[in-house]
Amino acid sequence: MLTIHDESVVTGGSLKRAIRNRDPLLGLFCSTPAPIAVELIAHAGFDFAVIDTEHTLVNPETLEQMIRAAHAASLAVLVRVDGASPAAIGRVLDAGASGILVPRIRGAIVARAVVRAALYGPQGERGLNAGRSASYGATSLIKYVERANDDTVVGVMIEDQEGLGNAEEILGVSGLDFVMEGAADLSQSLELPWQTRHPTVIEAITSLQASSATRHVPFCAVPRVLEDFGMWWGLGVRLFVLGDERGVALRALQAHIQRFRAEIPKEVNQ
Repeated sequence: MLTIHDESVVTGGSLKRAIRNRDPLLGLFCSTPAPIAVELIAHAGFDFAVIDTEHTLVNPETLEQMIRAAHAASLAVLVRVDGASPAAIGRVLDAGASGILVPRIRGAIVARAVVRAALYGPQGERGLNAGRSASYGATSLIKYVERANDDTVVGVMIEDQEGLGNAEEILGVSGLDFVMEGAADLSQSLELPWQTRHPTVIEAITSLQASSATRHVPFCAVPRVLEDFGMWWGLGVRLFVLGDERGVALRALQAHIQRFRAEIPKEVNQ
């Protein structure tokens, strides 16, 4: 698990360097709006978490506490925002997130806007703020801005046919740290809803991975089964998000109760 040691609460530096170095990294979506969910992911040994605010209702105060819990547990944490709004991106970074993940990117114009919103000048135009991410001004704000640009992780998701068609241009945008596949929404775009392992969907995603390799942009896979993990590993992918903690918890709970139900004598159920 990545450990973060820095005078600032900006915790993305180790994660960003590990992504660039192609270190094996295993992350998990966190969809439960509670700090304890982040702590469980950290103590389970994951390298990073992605707090999801696209498909979940997380109020700003809870989100900040979830980010604080990640820092306390030395866990790098990204936030999947619900769009490319500079204000939304700025707020989660000001709260101390290691970086952002923006879904449904369909063109290079929006991808460039995401980078500008996430980075300070001259690389971007993120609004200056001496808040939590800057230790409230306790350290040099000039040095903080430089470090923040070096540390902040910027990821985007390509998850529909339009985005795939513009993938080369999107991947050519300077400042992107990784691109993630979105098999679920892509399957719907391909008129194969939830058939995430359909050959047509797999072909589209592997095409995106090949383009990312050509452009030297790290690719983040979301394997649904172990066989998928092996396939991506064989293609050189080293960055993974292994589903979300709700699904993991559900399957663990199902397996747990099934083990005990199997021990109930058959005549009791007759």
